[in-house]
Amino acid sequence: MSPITHGLIGWIVANSSPKLNPKERGIITLAALVPDLDGLGIIMQYITQDSDHQATWYFDYHHTFGHNLFFGIFLMGVAWMVTEKRGVAALLTGLSYHLHLLGDLVGSRGTHVDDKWPIPYLFPISDEWTWNWSGQWQLVSWQNFTATALTLGITFHLAWRRGYSPLELISNRADQAFVTTLRKRFPASG
Repeated sequence: MSPITHGLIGWIVANSSPKLNPKERGIITLAALVPDLDGLGIIMQYITQDSDHQATWYFDYHHTFGHNLFFGIFLMGVAWMVTEKRGVAALLTGLSYHLHLLGDLVGSRGTHVDDKWPIPYLFPISDEWTWNWSGQWQLVSWQNFTATALTLGITFHLAWRRGYSPLELISNRADQAFVTTLRKRFPASG
């Protein structure tokens, strides 16, 4: 799935508890995004693509270091240590993280049938329990576009209802402008 969809799913999970503060919502949302840091090797792979010594870091390491049980436990531990509502924040961080893995499992195949991205769930301890699904959707597919549209709809509804959006993670001013515009466009029915 796209990082945008992952992020929106994380933000929706973060809003499953209305008692969380913006920092806690941000941590839970980030848990749905940071697994893809192991995909930054694509930059070096792109830079070296025409050289005699091409780096294949993206193909070698994406869906590895950030896509396993132990990285999820690490993220939950961070949430536990830096939040006020430790238990809720840690559990929702774990849920957000695992929804990222599930999204990748079902919707991140390349353009060819064999371009599947397995999830090495017990990496680096074992290769025994690697998640793979033969029906994995292409990254650019109607299923992923539908998932993104649904998460956008839910996000807009939550922003309208709660008075804050994912923009709160970047700028309070932009967040309030967005929510105000959304509420003007779709006023509450009396």
